[in-house]
Amino acid sequence: MDEREISTLVKISRHYGSDPAIVLAGGGNTSVKSEDRLFVKASGHALSTIDVDGFVEMDRCKLADLAAADLGDDPEQRETLFKDAIYAARIAPEKGLRPSIECLLHHLIPGKFVVHTHATLANTLTCSETGQAIAADLFDDDFLWLPYVDPGFALAQTLQNSWSKGVPSGNTPRFILMENHGLIVMGDTAQELQATTDHILQSIAARLGADWQTAGFGQVSRLKDPQKTINVAGPALRGLLAESPALKTVTFDDSPVALSLTGGEIGRCAAGGGPLTPDQIVYCTSYPLWIETVPEEKTDTFVARLRTEIDQHIGQHHFPPKVILIQGVGLFTTGDDYRTANTVRQVYLDAIQVMGGAARLGGIKHLSDRERTFIENWEAESYRKQVSLASGGNGRATGKVAVITGAAQGFGLKIASLLTAAGAHVVLADLNEDGVRQAADALCQEHGPGRATGLSINVTDEESVVACLHQVVRTFGGLDLFISNAGVLKAESVKTQPKEDFEFVNSVNYSGYFLCTQKVAPILSTQHAARPDYRSDVIQINSKSGLVGSNRNFAYAGSKFGSIGLTQSFALELVEDGIKVNCICPGNYLNGPLWSDPKKGLFVQYLQAGKVPGAKTLDDVKRFYESKVPMGRGCQPKDVVAAILYLMDQQYETGQALPVTGGQVMLH
Repeated sequence: MDEREISTLVKISRHYGSDPAIVLAGGGNTSVKSEDRLFVKASGHALSTIDVDGFVEMDRCKLADLAAADLGDDPEQRETLFKDAIYAARIAPEKGLRPSIECLLHHLIPGKFVVHTHATLANTLTCSETGQAIAADLFDDDFLWLPYVDPGFALAQTLQNSWSKGVPSGNTPRFILMENHGLIVMGDTAQELQATTDHILQSIAARLGADWQTAGFGQVSRLKDPQKTINVAGPALRGLLAESPALKTVTFDDSPVALSLTGGEIGRCAAGGGPLTPDQIVYCTSYPLWIETVPEEKTDTFVARLRTEIDQHIGQHHFPPKVILIQGVGLFTTGDDYRTANTVRQVYLDAIQVMGGAARLGGIKHLSDRERTFIENWEAESYRKQVSLASGGNGRATGKVAVITGAAQGFGLKIASLLTAAGAHVVLADLNEDGVRQAADALCQEHGPGRATGLSINVTDEESVVACLHQVVRTFGGLDLFISNAGVLKAESVKTQPKEDFEFVNSVNYSGYFLCTQKVAPILSTQHAARPDYRSDVIQINSKSGLVGSNRNFAYAGSKFGSIGLTQSFALELVEDGIKVNCICPGNYLNGPLWSDPKKGLFVQYLQAGKVPGAKTLDDVKRFYESKVPMGRGCQPKDVVAAILYLMDQQYETGQALPVTGGQVMLH
């Protein structure tokens, strides 16, 4: 095979794979062929990022023998024999790559390059009751229409039979429309593929008309104030749908596309009709759960109703729902992590658009019960999903969602970074919105999309705290760990410190801790109500100054002493809600910006305040504080995160102030 052709295949694959209107969730497949070889995408590899190593080289002679074989009529036996045969057709089986289940299809289709996608616009046609007739009107004899058939060997056989019959004009079709499945375009150059694809999609778009994505389900009705419903449903679903000790990740969408379906009875009927495509079944399960809204419903009543309706859904459909549609509010999707939940969201939003477009074109064609159950039980699609969605997370905090205030720098930023490395999803919250967004982007670059997000918060402002936590619920469904880390310090003599400085320190360190705990408690309580054996954590990053007084630093020490009182009091009250409340009292983080900032750090402040007798330089001040620690160094973020992980693991402790001081401060 010419290396230039393989390079072109990679470029073609990435081009189409990077367009979510054409490829979602790593779906679709591509190939290039010579007379005796086929290079086809390996199962589980995403087109958007694929390279040469993501393709399997196959022997076309063996594929030709397979195309002529009789594998019997029993679906299970047929697919087993088919899988064995395509494995045997690999040129280099030692690489361990699994060929796309449609590799035989690619072998049979003429044209050097073949691109099989599930483009949204194409599927509005292939999932419409009148799709074939409309396609004939739009494209004359340029295409071949394949009625729906099980993927794999049956689909390849159907193509082979249909292709041999040709089209009435005798022309060679330029593309294939597969009912309830997708689009195949073939050609000898990338330019030919692009021209054909553009012609198809533009023609369908013109037939659909404006606003087709959101206008397929009639009048939309939206709940006037959905925030309370969202803030209860997200945390409740995390617990009710959990299948392991870790709660689910639940993400929310109330975009115009989502609301077009959930806003009325027409949408409910469309959603309840069943799946349209194999991908919808693989990623979203076959049926969503529809929840009616009840005005002024109490939280405990709503949670109980959700529990009942989920149980009924599982009893009827045999699978827990991955898509939950709340009338007039929007849709929730679930997964073991954000990446998985977000993939479900994207695939179902695409399905909504397909349903709306198909309805506009003449009616929605859902898969039959037999077609649906084949995909539900098909091992090949299960494998593809497992590979494409594998997160690989196995850290100590895997499955946890952590919110850290004051996370733009210092301890907060380092805590966020280390918790992400330990497997958690983290929300960095800070008054410095640009700072936390940039930090979150950097963590996502390192650990993967969705693993971190940056949000604005002012811990002294009630509305700001509520808005931040609502955004957390929309993104993750709730949280498992709230770290109240935001803190300020103004060091000065009690004889001279202005009242406003004293009040500022207490507003952030003391009142801010109260506000954050008050607003996060209902979210954590709802998760516990849904899953009574589950406990969450609130941890305040206190200080050794909360355990012993601090000379010329009374405002800070007082706020930290008071916060330990809050911790003990919160712990006594919130234990019934499954919430453990503790604080960590670190020693001095001498290398952090709080201490070492050259303009306003504590070394500068303490030198200017004369707090260290005889100190003439910043180094003198630093050595003085290091000498107070039996272990000879300042506290580091890894020391604090070790304590955080301990408190999360420890299920029989609450209301404690845990020193992490290198022995400088010891409990009595």
